[in-house]
Amino acid sequence: MVLSSLPPLLLLSALLFSLLQTPTLSIKKPYIVYLGAHSHGPSPSSVDLDFVRNFHYNFLGSFLRSNKSAKDVMFYSYTRHINGFAAILEEEEAAQIAKDPNVISVFLNKGRKLQTTRSWNFLGLERNGLIPSDSIWKKARFGEDTIIANIDTGVWPESKSFSDEGLGPVPSKWRGTCQHDTKQVHCNRKLIGTRFFNNGLAMYAGPLNSSYSTVRDYDGHGSHTLSTAAGGFVPGVSVFGNGNGTTKGGSPQARVAAYKVCWPPFEGVGCFEADILAAFDAAMSDGVDVISVSLGGGTEEFFNNAISIGSFHAVKNGIVVVSAAGNSGPNPGTVLNLSPWLVTVGASTIDLEFTSYVVLGNKKQLKGASLSAKGLPFEVFYPLISAADARDADASTGKAEICNVGALDPRKVKGKILVCVREYNDNERTEKSMQADIAGAVGMILVNDKQSGNDVVADPHVLLVSHLNYTDGKHVFDYIKSTKTPVAYLTPVKTELGTKPAPLVAPFSSRGPNLLEQAIFKPDIIAPGVSIIAAYTEATGPTYQLSDTRRVSFNVQTGTSMACPHVSGIAGLLRKLHPDWSPAAIKSAIMTTATTQDDSNEPMLDSSYLKATPFAYGAGHIQPNNAMDPGLIYNLTTLDYLNFLCARGYNETMIKSFSNPPFKCPKSFSLGDFNYPAIAIPNIGAELVTVTRRKVTNVGSPGTYKVCLKAPPEVMVLVKPRSLKFESIGEVKKFKVIFKAKVKGKPRGYAFGELMWSDGNHHVKIPLAVKHY
Repeated sequence: MVLSSLPPLLLLSALLFSLLQTPTLSIKKPYIVYLGAHSHGPSPSSVDLDFVRNFHYNFLGSFLRSNKSAKDVMFYSYTRHINGFAAILEEEEAAQIAKDPNVISVFLNKGRKLQTTRSWNFLGLERNGLIPSDSIWKKARFGEDTIIANIDTGVWPESKSFSDEGLGPVPSKWRGTCQHDTKQVHCNRKLIGTRFFNNGLAMYAGPLNSSYSTVRDYDGHGSHTLSTAAGGFVPGVSVFGNGNGTTKGGSPQARVAAYKVCWPPFEGVGCFEADILAAFDAAMSDGVDVISVSLGGGTEEFFNNAISIGSFHAVKNGIVVVSAAGNSGPNPGTVLNLSPWLVTVGASTIDLEFTSYVVLGNKKQLKGASLSAKGLPFEVFYPLISAADARDADASTGKAEICNVGALDPRKVKGKILVCVREYNDNERTEKSMQADIAGAVGMILVNDKQSGNDVVADPHVLLVSHLNYTDGKHVFDYIKSTKTPVAYLTPVKTELGTKPAPLVAPFSSRGPNLLEQAIFKPDIIAPGVSIIAAYTEATGPTYQLSDTRRVSFNVQTGTSMACPHVSGIAGLLRKLHPDWSPAAIKSAIMTTATTQDDSNEPMLDSSYLKATPFAYGAGHIQPNNAMDPGLIYNLTTLDYLNFLCARGYNETMIKSFSNPPFKCPKSFSLGDFNYPAIAIPNIGAELVTVTRRKVTNVGSPGTYKVCLKAPPEVMVLVKPRSLKFESIGEVKKFKVIFKAKVKGKPRGYAFGELMWSDGNHHVKIPLAVKHY
C-alpha cells in the first residue's frame, strides 16, 4: 500500500490530518440524462447507433475522468429514438451535467409501482400493488373454484393467463369436457372446458372443413374477455413497453371454460344465434357459475333473441349472466341486451391513458390517444399534409380524407405526417394508419368528425399515430390552412396515470332508455372498458390487419366487451362469497352499491364533460368491495320474471318456451311492481298518481333503515313507509313509491332522481327516471 512506504513522521502527520477532517461520503445514484432527439431519423443503421453510443461516452467522459469511467457507470445508452443515457452519478456530477446547454434534463431514475390491468387497482381491489385486508379478493379467496364461462371467439390456451400453476384439482361440480380439437387445444386445471359451435354458421357458409373444429382463438376477443374475467396473475406484462406490470382477472383463482360461437365473418356476421343458444345450453349442463357474453343481443322481443332466451334459462338455474350494453353511444336508446334477468354493462374510463401529443408548427400542443410501437425523433418537425390534399388522381376527395385503400398518392405523402379523418362509427382506425404507412407517411394524426366527438382510442398502430378529438382536429386543419409550409411532430407514446376526472362514461357506450321495455332500466351498471390490457391471440397481429406481422401475448382493447367481463369476474367473487344468493341478489348488490361520483367526489361526467345521467351509467360505476355487504337486496325469482312476461302481454302459450312446468299468468300484475333495483316511469300523468311497489330482503345485520330521496325535477315523490326495521337475515319488507307530476304535461323529457335506504353503514341506492307520456 502507498501509505506504508512513507517515512514514519510523514505517515503520522497524514494520519493526524485525516482524523481532523470532516468525513465526506460521495453518494452515487442512478440518473437519466435526456438530450432530446437524434439526427439519424427513424431507421438508423448500425453505424448510426455506434456513433450515438460513442457520443454519449465522450459527452459523459468530459465530466468524469475519462471515457472509460463513463463506460463503467453508464447502464443505458438510448440510441434509436430517445437521445440520452442513464448512468450512476454523484449529485455534484449530475448538477454539472444539467448546466450544459445541450442537456434538456437530468432526473433521478425513480422506482415506479407495477400498474398493468390497472382497472382492478382503480376499483379498489388492490392499492399500489398490495391487496388490502378489506379487499373482496381476500374475502372471496380470489374466486377460488368458481367456474366462469365465456361465450365468444374461443381461447388462446398457451397464454400465461390460463396457466394452472398453484391450482388444486378441478372442482367436483364440473361436468363439462374438452372437446376434441384439430388445433391442439388442451385443457388444464385452470382452463377446464372447451367447446365450439358452428352449425349455425354452416347453415349460411356451407360445409365447413376441419379447420373449424377448434376452440382456438384466431381473433383475440375471446382470450381478452376471458382473461379479464378470470385470468391468473401474470407479472411483467406490457404492450409495446406501455402499461408495465402484472395483469390479472377479476376472479384470478376461478376456473374457466371457453365456448366458441364466433368465427371469421360470413357476409359481415360471425356469431350466429343457433350457435349461441347451443353454447348456453352446454354451459348450463357443464355446471358453470357465471356466463360472460360480450356479444350484442339486439332489441328484438325477449323470446326472439338467443341471448335473452339462453340467459333466462341460465338465471333460472342459478347462473349469473353478464352481457355488454353495446358500442353505439352516445346516441339515446341504443343500449342492447335488454332482458331484466341479464346484467347489462356499459363502459367507463379509468385513471390511465396512453397518450401521444401533437405539436404543431405554431407551438400549439394537442393531446391524443395512441399505443403505437414506433416513435419519431423528439422535437423534429415533419411536413404536415391533410389526406384530402394527398389524394390520388383517381380517388375522390371524400375517399382520400378518410384514408381509404388506394386513395392516397405516395408521392404526396412520403416523408410527411398525414392527417386522416375518422367518421362516426368507423372502426377501421388501424386500417387508416396501415394505408398511411404504405403511402410512405412517417406518422399520422387521426381526427374525429363532429359526430365522433371525443371518442378517441389508443390503438396499436404500425406507425406513430395520435388520435385527436373533433375540437383538437379542427385546430390541426385550421393550422394547415393558415400556412404554406405546415409542420408538426408527434411525441412518443406515454403511459399517464392518475388522470382526472375518472371514471367518465365512455362516449361509445350505448345509452338508455330501453326501447323494448321502457319500464326496465338499462344499462344496469358501468365498469372499466377503455384501454384494458389482457391476454390475446398470437395467431394475428394486434391491429387485425393481414399485413401486420407483429405478434403479442397481451393487447389493449376498448369497448363494452371489455367492461362486461369486469363485472363477470366480480360476480364470480360474489358467488364464492355468497353461494346461497340468487343471480338477482348478486345483480342487486352490484347495482345498489355503485357510485355516481368520480374520483374527485363530483357527479360523474360523460366524455364531453357534461353531467352524465342514469341512462348512461345505469345505477352507477361498480364498487366491488361495497358489493360484498350491500345490507339489503332487491330479489327476483323465476316467478317474478314470468309475471313480468305476462305484464308484457305474453300468454301461457308463449311462456311455455320459457317455463316448465306450465305457468298461469296472474289476473293483474303491473310492471311498476316488478322488483327491479331501479324505477323507470315512462308515462307519468298530472291528474293521477303513479304507484310502484318494491320489497327488500335483509342480507346484513339487524337494523333500521330510513329513506332518503332525491326527487326528479318537477315531480313529487312519496315513500311509504319511510323506515324499515329488520330483526333477522332473510327478513323481507315491502314499501311503495308514489309519483305525481307537479305540472301537467311535465317533465317532457326524462328527469332523474335517486331513492336510498340507509342504516348509517349501508347505503342501498336505486336510480329513478320519470317522463310524461
